[in-house]
Amino acid sequence: MRLSFKCMWLIAGFFCLCAAAFAQQTFTIKGIVFRKSSTGRVSQALINDLNNKTIMMSDDLGMFSINVSQGDTLLITRKEFTPERIIVAGKEDIAVYLQPVIELNQVTIKGETKKQELNDVMQQYRSKGVFYNGKSLPLLAFLNSPITGFYNLFGKEPARERRFAAYAKGELEANEINRRYTKELVQRITKASDEETTKFMLIYTPSYQDIREWNDYQLITYIKKNYNYYLKHKNQSQEQLKMQKLN
Repeated sequence: MRLSFKCMWLIAGFFCLCAAAFAQQTFTIKGIVFRKSSTGRVSQALINDLNNKTIMMSDDLGMFSINVSQGDTLLITRKEFTPERIIVAGKEDIAVYLQPVIELNQVTIKGETKKQELNDVMQQYRSKGVFYNGKSLPLLAFLNSPITGFYNLFGKEPARERRFAAYAKGELEANEINRRYTKELVQRITKASDEETTKFMLIYTPSYQDIREWNDYQLITYIKKNYNYYLKHKNQSQEQLKMQKLN
């Protein structure tokens, strides 16, 4: 009788352990972050699993995916929106609705993006007879029109256009980096002060090629790894830190 009683306890304990292990299994859920009371989506919102410390970010369409366990609490934050907490109930996709902190009246902004402005300047060069967008002049241009060919090769306006084209390329690439590698993102991941964040970001700015190739998870991993290294070696000079930047 005693042996049977012990066996029952062992069996019960085994099932409890199995249930606990099953409950801790991780799985991937997908979601979309919306602006509350509208169909507008919220990009670059941070989704932080408070249990396993995983952090992801919503893309340009407000979509995200994150590894979780049942019962985990997700904290969704975005600048100028009220934070939202969601408890993972299962493997179903979730929709998150963020409430704007301040509702602004709609205004019509008669402006242009930097890309449009740069394109307008390039168009002005073309209107003056400057062609080929500052690139190497095709040999065919000399054959078809030698005068135009020599002008584009040696003229002052084409030289200015080539310099401006190089400047515009650098500006657009910098804009793309700054769009994703933001101070808000770095501070939420590192919890660093404003001064520390600024110094870290200047040293560890990703390249344009990195930003184009990385997904959000890779960018966040890059920030985490390099910030941990930065904390251990921040007494070194900026030049030394830049040379020792982690991949």
